[in-house]
Amino acid sequence: MPHLPDVVLWSVPAFALLTAIEVVSYRIHPDDEAEGYGTKDAATSIGMGVGSVLFDALWKIPIVAIYSAIYELTPLRIPVVWWTLPLMLFAQDFFYYWSHRGHHVIRILWACHAVHHSSRKFNFTTALRQPWTTWTVWPFYVPMIAVGVHPAVVAFCSGANLVYQFWVHTERIGKLPRPFEYVLNTPSHHRVHHASQGGYLDRNFGGILIIWDRLFGSFVPEGERPVYGLTKNIDTFNPLRVATHEYAAIARDVRVARGWRERAGRVFGGPGWQPRPRDTAPRRRARATAPERVG
Repeated sequence: MPHLPDVVLWSVPAFALLTAIEVVSYRIHPDDEAEGYGTKDAATSIGMGVGSVLFDALWKIPIVAIYSAIYELTPLRIPVVWWTLPLMLFAQDFFYYWSHRGHHVIRILWACHAVHHSSRKFNFTTALRQPWTTWTVWPFYVPMIAVGVHPAVVAFCSGANLVYQFWVHTERIGKLPRPFEYVLNTPSHHRVHHASQGGYLDRNFGGILIIWDRLFGSFVPEGERPVYGLTKNIDTFNPLRVATHEYAAIARDVRVARGWRERAGRVFGGPGWQPRPRDTAPRRRARATAPERVG
């Protein structure tokens, strides 16, 4: 298998340069409506990014072991040549869409991904606000390994996807020409994804391509100005709390839950999951006291 570069590592200078340009652009041309930069917020995002690199190195040990075992067990092999690599990037983007969507609709997975949405700013440093518990991602790419894609190629494709998404975290780029907006994930589409308004929640999950959202019914175009952050913001710049706040909330909910069904719902239901209220009133009484229909 040919050597594949660490695209994330090689992109760090570009990340730094683009961030500096964006900061300067806000100094030269302020935008009263844009969120811009906050010193503490940016420092927290950068700190979360550095921490994610360190923790990812730890999580990779068991993940690489699992991927390698699956790869050795499958008789299939997909060679890495000029025409297969784009196809593998395409496949990885497809599975990224489902991983990303899953991390929004299953609470224990959301506990990992909520970190990335915890900033009320939207700028290039927000792209660096990455979780420290990315062990939740690996199952979504098992199908690629099972059909013979080398684990190193999956890592390369994932890195390329992550690098692409850096530039979509900005308010300084408006809508692009329609052909680009129709096919690609763009800053306009990703601003919707980071918004906390009801109509924007859990939309636009695409990594490189937005076509998956169009195909699977999760696409919403940008209209009203997004309000960034979580529906219940955490009001902290402490990286440890940012990394663990949703896990702590799950633990609190599980501790006071009534029964195993509620415990399971608190962990594996959606982030806003609530148990159904118990209707203890007799059905006959409920009908008798119901208001009469008028008209």
